[in-house]
Amino acid sequence: MMLLLTIASGVTVAQDDAAWNEYAVTLDNGIAAIVAEPAADGPVPAVLMLHGFASYKDEVGEMYKRLAGALAERGIASLRLDFRGWGESEGGMENSTVQGMVEDAATGYAYLAGMESVDASKIGVIGFSLGGRIAIVSASQNPEWYQSMVLWSTGGNIPPDFLGQDNVDVANAEDQITIDLGWREVTLGAGFFESLTAYDVETEYLNYSNAVMIVAGSEDPGPNDYLSWYLENAQGSLRAAYMIENGDHIYAVLTEDQTMADEVITTTADWFALSF
Repeated sequence: MMLLLTIASGVTVAQDDAAWNEYAVTLDNGIAAIVAEPAADGPVPAVLMLHGFASYKDEVGEMYKRLAGALAERGIASLRLDFRGWGESEGGMENSTVQGMVEDAATGYAYLAGMESVDASKIGVIGFSLGGRIAIVSASQNPEWYQSMVLWSTGGNIPPDFLGQDNVDVANAEDQITIDLGWREVTLGAGFFESLTAYDVETEYLNYSNAVMIVAGSEDPGPNDYLSWYLENAQGSLRAAYMIENGDHIYAVLTEDQTMADEVITTTADWFALSF
């Protein structure tokens, strides 16, 4: 891992062995989520986790589930959710839109902020790939919500034809289309492709002014290209960017070697502990 910039270099974040637990909850609009809470005497910081396209609340290789444990070991709670239409949440996948995901992020934030065990003044957000773009929009529209943000494998705007213009044409003609991605099938409505142009993430990003960390693999062209842009255009003074050498979009998490994934998880948990 190559550190490009960190404002607080040399800071070591201590871990403790306090017990923690996690449990499933159902949020408004039938959103399925899991809360992880550390044992603590008073309110603790918390992180909202937003998954990527065609994924779910635990994320690929259970990276979010593993991150939830790492955060809890540092005294930080978390909530990871399935966007409506994905995972265990209600709503058909064909009805999913970017605007709906932004609304779901707001629902997740409201739940965290309303928990007695959470310090509502210390909430962060993390997004993976498309989830990173949702995190940016959520933070832009509500600049007072998040004290810290982390973006994993997040590039710029996604064009409607990212899965091929032929698929967009079929969706427009038939209202929806089922696409085999290789690792799973997804059924997307015409509204999903249209919704990809609802926000300009570069413009939205400039409205967020608190701490931010960006992580990208060197072999992941889009996020790799945007890593420096996100770093240089961060509006807050506490910022960091990490290039994972030889890392792909998912940090090789589906291989036997978990070195990259573990480092991303540990560094992210340390970042949140530092930035609250």
